[in-house]
Amino acid sequence: MTTEQVKQIKFFAFEALRRDAGVCIACGLCQTRTKVVFGVGNPNSPLMLIGEGPGANEDATGEPFVGRAGKLLDQCLYEAGMKRHHIYITNIVKCRASEIEKGRIKNRAPTHEEIDTCVPLWLEKQIEIMQPLVIVCIGSPSASTVIQKNFRIMADRGKFLESKYCRNTIAALHPAFILRQEGERYVSTRQTLIDDLKAAKDKAIAARSEAKLTLF
Repeated sequence: MTTEQVKQIKFFAFEALRRDAGVCIACGLCQTRTKVVFGVGNPNSPLMLIGEGPGANEDATGEPFVGRAGKLLDQCLYEAGMKRHHIYITNIVKCRASEIEKGRIKNRAPTHEEIDTCVPLWLEKQIEIMQPLVIVCIGSPSASTVIQKNFRIMADRGKFLESKYCRNTIAALHPAFILRQEGERYVSTRQTLIDDLKAAKDKAIAARSEAKLTLF
């Protein structure tokens, strides 16, 4: 099978999975979502970024990491030598987790039950099709799901660790966290994200010559 044939198979497999995810009713998030946020980018890339879940902007557009956090991620990717079409970006859960507080809809963290439902249905299948050489977990919730429970983001980000999904898995700070920093702290955490993305890109290039070791 040629490289081009493999790319075509991945593309059509991703599109079929996207269609199935678009009508998912496996958990209660289907009742409040506007759009399923499946993922965006190149399924043939060796590099996958995984966040926690969509917020209001993502729910409205159907695309992960938009709004201020998405803009910062795009800037950091660019400074690390990448654009969205070079990688694949998705989330642990594909629908916005929200609640009503004082008459307003606000984001909330997905529950363990929602994560345990969504991950095997969609994320694991995305990984199975894509077979990424490097996974970047954006933020602590993603790292705690993909790498290990109770992952210490400040202590262990930037380290390449082996997970059940990928030999080369690394955690990076979430852009939303960086946006909450000020002054020198903002500058330093932003540079940390750039450095971790650059390290992931370099590892993906080097990993092309390594034997794969994934769950699938």
